[in-house]
Amino acid sequence: MHARHLCTRCTLSDRLSEALDDGTGRIRPELEPLHAMLVKVDNPRTLLTWLYGYPPKVVGAAVLLRQLGRGEVALTHEAFHRLQPWRGAAHLRDLLMSCDLLPTVDKQICMFEHWLVRHLDGMTDPAQEQLVRRFATWDILPRLRARAERKRITPASCKGAGEQVRAATAFLGWLTARDLDLADCSQADIDIWHVEHKQHERVALRRFLLWCMDNKSTRRFDLRAAQTNQRPPLTHSRRVDLLGQILTNTETPLRSRVAAGLLLLFAQPASRIVQLTTEDVIQDQDQVLLRLGEPPLSVPEPFASMLLDYTASRTNMRTATNPGSTWLFPGRRANQPLHQDYLAKLMGQLGVPTVAGRTAAIRQHVLELPAPIVADALSYHPVTTTKLATRAGTTWSRYAPGDHSSLKRPGIGDT
Repeated sequence: MHARHLCTRCTLSDRLSEALDDGTGRIRPELEPLHAMLVKVDNPRTLLTWLYGYPPKVVGAAVLLRQLGRGEVALTHEAFHRLQPWRGAAHLRDLLMSCDLLPTVDKQICMFEHWLVRHLDGMTDPAQEQLVRRFATWDILPRLRARAERKRITPASCKGAGEQVRAATAFLGWLTARDLDLADCSQADIDIWHVEHKQHERVALRRFLLWCMDNKSTRRFDLRAAQTNQRPPLTHSRRVDLLGQILTNTETPLRSRVAAGLLLLFAQPASRIVQLTTEDVIQDQDQVLLRLGEPPLSVPEPFASMLLDYTASRTNMRTATNPGSTWLFPGRRANQPLHQDYLAKLMGQLGVPTVAGRTAAIRQHVLELPAPIVADALSYHPVTTTKLATRAGTTWSRYAPGDHSSLKRPGIGDT
């Protein structure tokens, strides 16, 4: 019981009404759907903690809700870019999108736009700030939005976009230190910059220079092709050992073991694992199927039983954000899956190297099956699997792509 001898849920409803008051003693009409959703949370006590902050020095969500209720913060995505604390603002924005009070925008785009505002505010040269703003507005953001229309953007893509902006800012500062303008930059200057900087910095700057050349802000440059360094895969025996550990070690969290199994069995990176939903796990009579591509794959035992057990007991399902979430790995924020970096960390705690493990798994598949079939079933690009098959020296490397539905396809899950 709380003040006025009210139960926890009634107290929560009253506190939310106070926070969302528009000054007339009533909830701001536009925010009534938010109030209705929050009071239905399974554990109202946790939401009271969220409202008022714990420990006491933490700013609670009630401060942001009052600003919304009084109209001090507009119901627009742009208004949330400068709100503090930013984590609380991001969480509240997710809730507003889940109530259809804000247009749905990819989470990673929201995070990038929020970061971009702070980055541009920190630039001291107005001309450089304007140029970087144009680059982000007319090149980076349109590409991110176009990608979001096809599929969800991964944190790695968001991080890469930020690195491109930082590289452009650093390059303009480097030119200024040499008493040069962008228009005066020569091929020799580009070559010097490449020699002085690391590989990932050269890769990050490439997009900015291409954009500048397309807009005739600079002369034409001869840019070196981007190169990537590949880590060696796990040995087959080490991969099998890790699979045995995650299948038998019941003392480790089931969520981590299932994620590691998806990586080691089906060569799925963390960025794809977090995008899986419960609808991708299919029970078909006496077998379990997993939809990664087409056709759905048969999941071998005992991993199939592990997957079903986990699906029935997923974490993060009793919060205000995920009461009906279909994500296989739900996160804590509204309508969002678990962050891929956090999932990779959980797998790492089991001793599973995500990159080397995934490479070993996909390599094994292209050794056993034609590359085009592996690409379709595991949702890889056929060029990628063909290259892997060629490097592995498989006898399937000359397998003709196309429709082979008349042939019986072995189950990829039966590794």
